[in-house]
Amino acid sequence: MSEADFPLLSLIILFPLLGAIATGITGNIKLAKKIALAIASLELILTVAVLLLFNAAKGDDFQLVEQYAWIPSLNIEFLIGIDGISVLFLPMSALLTLMAIIASWNSVQHLQPFHFALLLALEGITIGVFSALDMVLFFLFWELTLPPIFFLIGLWGIGPQRRSAALKYTLFMLFGGVPLLFAIIILAINHATDVKGLIPEDLSFSLPVLLDTPLPDNLQAVVFLLLLAGFAVKAPLIPFHTWLPTAAMEGPTQITALLIGLKLGVYGILRFTMPLAPSAAVEYSWVLGILGAITLIYGALIALQQTNLRRLLAYASISHVGLVIIGIASLTIQGIQGAIFQLFNFTLIASSLMLVAGFIQHRLASTEVIHLGGLAKVMPRLTGFYFLFVLASIGIPGTSGFPAELLLIFGALIAHPGLGITALAGAVLSAAYMLSFTRKAFLGPITQSAVSQAQDLRPRELALLCVTALLILGFGFLPNSILKTNQVAAEVWLSHLLDQSMQGNSRLAGVVKR
Repeated sequence: MSEADFPLLSLIILFPLLGAIATGITGNIKLAKKIALAIASLELILTVAVLLLFNAAKGDDFQLVEQYAWIPSLNIEFLIGIDGISVLFLPMSALLTLMAIIASWNSVQHLQPFHFALLLALEGITIGVFSALDMVLFFLFWELTLPPIFFLIGLWGIGPQRRSAALKYTLFMLFGGVPLLFAIIILAINHATDVKGLIPEDLSFSLPVLLDTPLPDNLQAVVFLLLLAGFAVKAPLIPFHTWLPTAAMEGPTQITALLIGLKLGVYGILRFTMPLAPSAAVEYSWVLGILGAITLIYGALIALQQTNLRRLLAYASISHVGLVIIGIASLTIQGIQGAIFQLFNFTLIASSLMLVAGFIQHRLASTEVIHLGGLAKVMPRLTGFYFLFVLASIGIPGTSGFPAELLLIFGALIAHPGLGITALAGAVLSAAYMLSFTRKAFLGPITQSAVSQAQDLRPRELALLCVTALLILGFGFLPNSILKTNQVAAEVWLSHLLDQSMQGNSRLAGVVKR
């Protein structure tokens, strides 16, 4: 690990939290908006600075590490840092928060300072999730994401059941937190046992330490299943997915964009579940692959039946999560890099599509296909961006969706032909449900008077979508700018899993031989 000379990571975690306080106590609505916008813009600059300071050649090592004593009696520390797996998600979190603030500039009609304060608080907490290297600190940030989202959905949702949706989301996440906490405790106690120490004096919650602490075979499966269950809820994977379509229909679209753009659950599987229980991860990779395949196909088939754009995008997000899980389960360098790339794409593509749905909802008070039709005639700029995002979503060459899906499909094919065929089938179904809805909603004659009077993108909205469109095209033509950032980390991640699995099998073989 390389220690930081300046506490930059602490700054980018605390800066939006302090900005949230300043925004929330401001009585002037216009001033609150300007403060929120300024804080989010500066935060994006700071996270980009982190990315520029990151040394990709040493991407397997944690960099910009900060370590401070927090709860010494339990050896719990404020330990944060980044590596090739996590570094990209910091600027993406900042960019998505800035997009959410701009998208909700005129759509929020009450308690505006509180709304923007919650968005900034959620940004700081989310960056804490991606930066935390102490398991208790990670769990703290993980649970702290619940209050802002609960209030954002419950107070500013657009559906009649928004409070029920907020409660449903919170209960699902609290349920998922229970197995995570049990797994963290087991890992800490195992470390104390491994060093033949005492409890609590020799407990360790440090991720780098736990990665180097061997986990006995009888605990591998337990820890793997506990971590997988906890993260599967937030990913979401089948059968824990029902909260996302509900949140998409009842919550504000900018918050849904955050939920589908920042896949904290999938990140948790990649960051913690697989490397902390490597032998079980390799042994049960087929289970993870099947779970991903079911999620991929199920989400796509349900999306085919949808008549509401917001619900369709929610199920499309679930389906794409299944594809990412297949890539992780393939245990190939192509699959791992494709999974990280696709998580990056969620922020650019899926969230942009949901924001477009929000713009339509704000103008027409509906995203049901029966209330649409002929949108391309009256909203050509919005339609142009929507088409680009749809093409990126289905992986058309020239967009950032293409290299990500290509890597995922190749990784699945290398691991098992059945997984590869499933991934290809998912790509075909993705094109089917996206293009079918597009034809009905954007093409054809105008049948609703509200559509004929709809206003096209405003300058602020146009600038917002231009940024993501340029990034999608730029990374589509230059994918190596993303891949080189995590290549070393992905190779070390994969070798750690395979090496630890082989060592576990060798120990087991030695026991059997004796």
